[in-house]
Amino acid sequence: MLYRLRQRLSNESGFTLIELLVVILIIGILAAIAIPSFLNQKGKANDASAKELARTAQTTAETIATENSGSYANVSPTELNKVEKTLPTKEENNNAWISAASGSAEEYSVTATAPSTKDTFTIKNVKGVVSRSCTGTGGGCSSSTW
Repeated sequence: MLYRLRQRLSNESGFTLIELLVVILIIGILAAIAIPSFLNQKGKANDASAKELARTAQTTAETIATENSGSYANVSPTELNKVEKTLPTKEENNNAWISAASGSAEEYSVTATAPSTKDTFTIKNVKGVVSRSCTGTGGGCSSSTW
């Protein structure tokens, strides 16, 4: 009995070529499904960074208005950077940046741009009514609002 078990084990020494090809085919199919999803995530992350930057610029614009008796007239990329040093005003190091900012007595607009997708995210405050809009085709801007 023990002899038969040893003989059977010695005859089955590995996988057949067909079995290996099936496994490689399955791995290839899974990779073809997963890789596009992972590549799209980088664009979404860059868009999220630009959205966060626009929100920070919005808060900074409100700070500028508080310091100027409620007037948004001084809102500009340079002034935003003076008040909040972490707000980049030019494209560098593959990071999002404040590409536009303007203001008047009762309203302002700030725009942030994502580095890889070049999608833009804008926050406007017109007489206390805040609106958000975006332009682009990246993962974070699908319906021109966010």
